[in-house]
Amino acid sequence: MGDPTSSSMTEYDYLIKFLALGDSGVGKTSFLYQYTDSTFNNKFISTVGIDFREKRVMHRPKGSDSTARGQRVHLQLWDTAGQERFRSLTTAFFRDAMGFILIFDLTNEQSFLNIRNWMTQLQMHAYCENPDIVLCGNKADLEDQRIVSDEKAKEMAEKFGLPYFETSAKTGHNISKAIECLLDNVMLRMERSVDKNQFPNFVAKNGKNVPMDFEDPVDSRSACAC
Repeated sequence: MGDPTSSSMTEYDYLIKFLALGDSGVGKTSFLYQYTDSTFNNKFISTVGIDFREKRVMHRPKGSDSTARGQRVHLQLWDTAGQERFRSLTTAFFRDAMGFILIFDLTNEQSFLNIRNWMTQLQMHAYCENPDIVLCGNKADLEDQRIVSDEKAKEMAEKFGLPYFETSAKTGHNISKAIECLLDNVMLRMERSVDKNQFPNFVAKNGKNVPMDFEDPVDSRSACAC
């Protein structure tokens, strides 16, 4: 095997970190494995603390010329434990993430009601008060066990101004679409921040830190089609 630090492995335009959040058992780990590996393991193993997956994608801004060069994005997808006893550990990672995948279980009403608590945690610990978030109602394949209606889920998403997707970690339904929506919104926020020449610290370009401003609120969270 070649050297994993070779230029082919390390060259990218942006390093983007996303964090998956939600109660224990909603399917965060399966969601991320489906996105990165297109696999599903029916055996539930609770995440202890923090884990992460990685994926390279080519991003093209919406409406851009199809012949235009895409941006090479290295995605780090952090998987957090949902249990309360790990909360102090997981919230320590909130500030380093540029976007959040907030997941609840369509067959578990309590996981849906706890979305409010997760939003409060995000407002307290994320890099700004209105970070880019997508809300995902997972386990859409279990239609016969469904408890949370589409209407209630959309109402919750609208209340917080979030794009909403019904997903299935088992079939892959809407998994890529949800993450692509989040990436579109994060990249748009970065674009607007660069134009304003403001300076925090989250993005790496070609492996080098580039000053970007993520403190400036951008009303782009519902900009994707969903």
